[in-house]
Amino acid sequence: MKRKKAALKIRDFSLSIKAVSDDGLFSGYGSVFGNVDSYGEIVEPGAFANSLQAISESGRKVPVLWQHRQGEPIGVYTKLEEDERGLYVEGQLLKNTVRQAGEAHALMEAGAVSGLSIGYYVIDDSFDEAQKVRRLKQLELMEISLVTFPANDEARVEAVKFAIAHGTLPNLSDFERFLREAGFSKTQSAVIANRGLSHLLRSESGDTGNPDPAELKALGDALSGFTLPSFGD
Repeated sequence: MKRKKAALKIRDFSLSIKAVSDDGLFSGYGSVFGNVDSYGEIVEPGAFANSLQAISESGRKVPVLWQHRQGEPIGVYTKLEEDERGLYVEGQLLKNTVRQAGEAHALMEAGAVSGLSIGYYVIDDSFDEAQKVRRLKQLELMEISLVTFPANDEARVEAVKFAIAHGTLPNLSDFERFLREAGFSKTQSAVIANRGLSHLLRSESGDTGNPDPAELKALGDALSGFTLPSFGD
């Protein structure tokens, strides 16, 4: 499956919970078809079909991630399918054996956790000149996270780390946001992103494939020490 664009993208949705059982079962939509999002894009029906087939054929379990943190799986998805509305998911939180899963379960029951967020790569798309939107025809699904609420900045910071850890580059705007959350000023973040990440993005343009491994490792090493600022009570 050849990725058309190298940047891992994040798409957020409100989590429509039919029920959260005592066993930690939940369901919702990781993507909804036909809605124009903040990117000016629309996910077309069938966009996930090839990716879901590949996941099914591989026999692997898709983990439920917490806030896009690849090191914090809190359960597994037991069902992933497209229906007339979008990408429907059913998941099982490991609430009795994983501490964060138990906390997530309690937060979902209280309504404090209200979002699902997917990480994906664009495989095929086209621009609709009449509506001035980009239509996403085929996507490679990478992960689905529970997030405190859609567009959670902390979750987006973790998504930047997720992209780097998987050998690809985040998009420029998410990387700038990451730097601001790490403590840099808006101006500093723009300069660092545009002089550093932009160079890497340009270096992988065309059909050359992946960015230089040494440069990507250096960027990953630099990001690994960054954390969100904490504030006292």
